Amino acid sequence: MASNDRKGNWIYMCAKATMEEFEALLNESLAIDTPEEGSVVKGKVIAIEAGQAIIDVGYKMEGRVDLKEFANPGEAPAIAVGDEVEVYLDRVENARGEASISREKARREEAWDRLEKAYAAEERVEGAIFGRVKGGFTVDLGGAVAFLPGSQVDVRPVRDAGPLMGLKQPFQILKMDRRRGNIVVSRRAILEESRAEQRAEVIANLSEGQTVEGVVKNITEYGAFVDLGGVDGLLHVTDMAWRRVNHPSEILSIGETVKVQVVKINKDTHRISLGMKQLQADPWDTVADKFPIGSVHTGRVTNITDYGAFVELEAGVEGLVHVSEMSWTKKNVHPGKIVSTSQEVDVMVLEIDEAKRRVSLGLKQTMRNPWEVFAETHPVGTVIEGEVKNITEFGLFVGLEGDIDGMVHLSDISWDTRGEEAIQDFRKGDVVKAVVQEVDIDKERISLSIKALENDAMAEAVEGVKRGSVITVTVTAIEDGGIEVEYNGMKSFIRRSDLARDRQDQRPERFQVGDHVDVRVTNIDTKTRRLGLSIKAREIAEEKEAVEQYGSSDSGASLGDILGAALKGRG
Repeated sequence: MASNDRKGNWIYMCAKATMEEFEALLNESLAIDTPEEGSVVKGKVIAIEAGQAIIDVGYKMEGRVDLKEFANPGEAPAIAVGDEVEVYLDRVENARGEASISREKARREEAWDRLEKAYAAEERVEGAIFGRVKGGFTVDLGGAVAFLPGSQVDVRPVRDAGPLMGLKQPFQILKMDRRRGNIVVSRRAILEESRAEQRAEVIANLSEGQTVEGVVKNITEYGAFVDLGGVDGLLHVTDMAWRRVNHPSEILSIGETVKVQVVKINKDTHRISLGMKQLQADPWDTVADKFPIGSVHTGRVTNITDYGAFVELEAGVEGLVHVSEMSWTKKNVHPGKIVSTSQEVDVMVLEIDEAKRRVSLGLKQTMRNPWEVFAETHPVGTVIEGEVKNITEFGLFVGLEGDIDGMVHLSDISWDTRGEEAIQDFRKGDVVKAVVQEVDIDKERISLSIKALENDAMAEAVEGVKRGSVITVTVTAIEDGGIEVEYNGMKSFIRRSDLARDRQDQRPERFQVGDHVDVRVTNIDTKTRRLGLSIKAREIAEEKEAVEQYGSSDSGASLGDILGAALKGRG
């Protein structure tokens, strides 16, 4: 009995073990044949119908995928029966008993894996711009959609992105977040890198002084950018021509092919300076021979500033007419009121500085000095007539021929009236006559005199009279402080202290109007127009003379005797 039980237990255990192994093998088989939901599986296209591809994903499961999921942006679907494809398994069985699959999701998962590796390795990825969104564009990176900001499309702003749409090209991943599904890419970074490489290669083949051809890409106020075959050089406006160029558009246009010389290369910044004028002969090499100092030439006014005007003598050679050399007569006047831009003028070469490439010119030197002309045509003593242009505290300025002025000093206005008073009778615009007194050409001064038009009454009155002379005057008025007298029509005043030698006789009332009195001239003042007269001085002089003639200090004669004899002798 015991033996049979043991045998039965062994059979039972063997049967149980076989069942467990079979179940394990079955489960293992099912796990192998049944793909996991949410994973990417391989399938085979077994049919194409109604715009869909029917795909066998194994384990007798089929699913359907719209054909458009097999197409790249802007392209037709590339799929055929028999093709093996990878699809994303959403669910093992849907409502129709089919597997729910997606080619697009499979591509996205595949793309993300690939893009994350490329991002980590800082490698370029290929994609195509397929749509426009706010602030930029959408890019298909082979299953994953990325955002391309507008600022990252090109190195320069792009107005029309049409030619770039649907075009497969490389991009650089700037940022990506798989959890949020965000990817930001840049096309500009690729272009800048490529441009830098190309620029370095071009610059390496360039040398200063080399002549090259380029195409004008852009024109600015200060110059033009010239494409030398992948690298731009700046052609500054001052290096376009030896002559003055106001704006680069005067001689260049965008798209034009030009021959230029490499003037300078900055190896650090990769900046290239270009020149056109360097390919032409420098006009300054022959300036000294063509324009010797003192020679007169016709030039064109190219620019006017506060300090003068620039005149072009020939292409590339300009000289400055300083404001002080523009006119003999117009002082402190803006050059723009004397000449105008583009006007042709005659100028004289005054100085040449070849080292600084400067020519000093004179405009007024081509015309005769008006003061020289006036001196020739109006010698001293000539009577002129002119308009009072200005009145100052020291005289009148009178306009003369040749647009110059002459001055009548206060002291030359009137013989009899003080200048400060006499000038009050004149107004600007009055026409006056005057006599030329002096012409100083170097100082550009002309002295005039109005009073010289008349004879000097005082000079005529005192002709022959000297200091110390005794003259006879007529009393015209009696005052407390003295008496007023007249001599040849000229009046003078004798103070009380000069009326007599003796104090008791210094009384004005002892004289009568009309009396004739002998007086001694003590002073002749032409400025104040006064004669200094004194009766006292005459009496003292007469006494001294009498003593010298009729007596001496030791003769014993009295002063009365001496004066009596002197007076008797005069009688």
